[in-house]
Amino acid sequence: MDITPYVESFDTFLFFASRTFCSPLAIFVQIQGCVICLLLAVGWSLAAYIRIREIWEMEISMQGGNSFAFLSHDIHDLEHSKQEDLPGVTVVMPLKGFGEHNIHNWKTQITSLYGGPLEFLFIVDSTEDPAYHALSNLLIDHEDEIDASIIIAGPSTTCSQKIHNQLVGMKKMSEGSKYVLFLDDDVRLHPGSIGSLIAEMEKNPEIFIQTGYPLDLPSRSLGSYCIYAYHMPCSMGFATGGKTFFLWGGCMMMHADDFRTDKHGIVSQLEDGGYSDDMTLAAIAGAHKRLITSPPFSVFPHPLASDITLSRYWNYLRKQTFVLESYTTYENWIRNRALFYTHCYLSWGFVAPYVMAVFHVVAAIRLKLNEYFLEEHIFDPIGLILAGFLAICTGITLHSMWNMTRIEVELCNMLSPESPTLSLKSYNWFLVFVAMLVDNFFYPISAFCSHFSQSVIWSGIRYYLRRGKIVKIERSQKGRKLSDLAAKRLYVKKRGDQEQEQAQAQAKPSIARHLSKSFRWRLPKKHQM
Repeated sequence: MDITPYVESFDTFLFFASRTFCSPLAIFVQIQGCVICLLLAVGWSLAAYIRIREIWEMEISMQGGNSFAFLSHDIHDLEHSKQEDLPGVTVVMPLKGFGEHNIHNWKTQITSLYGGPLEFLFIVDSTEDPAYHALSNLLIDHEDEIDASIIIAGPSTTCSQKIHNQLVGMKKMSEGSKYVLFLDDDVRLHPGSIGSLIAEMEKNPEIFIQTGYPLDLPSRSLGSYCIYAYHMPCSMGFATGGKTFFLWGGCMMMHADDFRTDKHGIVSQLEDGGYSDDMTLAAIAGAHKRLITSPPFSVFPHPLASDITLSRYWNYLRKQTFVLESYTTYENWIRNRALFYTHCYLSWGFVAPYVMAVFHVVAAIRLKLNEYFLEEHIFDPIGLILAGFLAICTGITLHSMWNMTRIEVELCNMLSPESPTLSLKSYNWFLVFVAMLVDNFFYPISAFCSHFSQSVIWSGIRYYLRRGKIVKIERSQKGRKLSDLAAKRLYVKKRGDQEQEQAQAQAKPSIARHLSKSFRWRLPKKHQM
């Protein structure tokens, strides 16, 4: 079979596409792609500076003889006289399913070295949730050390299950709690995180919500790197060292009285068809000019599941883009639409230049291998020049991304000196680049799917929206068995990882656990179920 006609047709199309991508509009798109890359690099550089300043302050404190700088920069804040006056805190954790990292994550949360009154409320929808049994065994091992309760919330009817669990937890919190901290079960806390957040709230009573952001620890799968690539640009909005307009639902500290009094209608708006807790609260904060802050130390390791497929990544992306379809006010709707179109434009604006660059490079290679093509095809060298500039900008962007991740890894290691050391060696930067292209290509598709479907599946539950609020909820145990990020078993109990981690914990004594026992000023702890 003679393939020469096919090769000639391919070459004709290749050089035609290369010349087309040298038109004024195409040149603009390619230059725009370079600008987007450089803006990402600048954003990550500024964010890295905020994080590294926290590292410098901790190092200065340690050089001054403070061995507990990971708890407080001022060692005098750890004195008994100051610790006994610390305000009470209720930690509310809505749970759904049990995954490979949950046991370790829960341990970092309940072994906090906060010195004031501290209670933990774990909220599940039923005792059939695998998280209930795994958590029960864990809390029994710590029943003499902490004040913890497992609360059965039942199924939600007017809002998402997560919001329902949070609100049930708020009703059960201690009357003496001044602050409430909402955590996701995939958050890996540092020993001093709660105390540091409280210190900021006490320092500035005007703070409405304090938040943070995860540092993704991808596994070897492309799906996990896509999630990392999705989170990294968003992390710029949280590495401000102070005021921000963004809010991450995985870590939110608020004044407990704001919920008791339904200030600004936060409880009623969450109950009335609320889908996303962070988007709803951020909208309320914006409408009432309230302050949201993200302190520089508020970054948390977030290990991703070892088997995240592209299908599970797609489900996660759908859940993330779906939040832009929920809103509480007209102004909130306008803001979400702006984010929707801006993100979609920038995503494809990032990917398009690489598609064009492929045609330029392949055309140049064909021309190099067959010089007689110059007699048959017209090749514009400006395309190859643009591809070269894009390659340089890509290198700068990846370096800035690497530096940002390196600094956050170093900060997390300093904030959790007892935990296993995190390292950049596990990151595959070629997969990071591929994941950036995959994520930005699929984001607009996911966003438009969410917009036109007005429904999404979250942890085995399908939610339907109308006018920005949940109007219908469908549950079926015949659906998906795994969640998106942490390989959680939603309906099937998974005990192997739990028993293994419990055995490792018993074999290796914890310094943090020993310190928490030695803090005599803490109130007596009681385990309830």
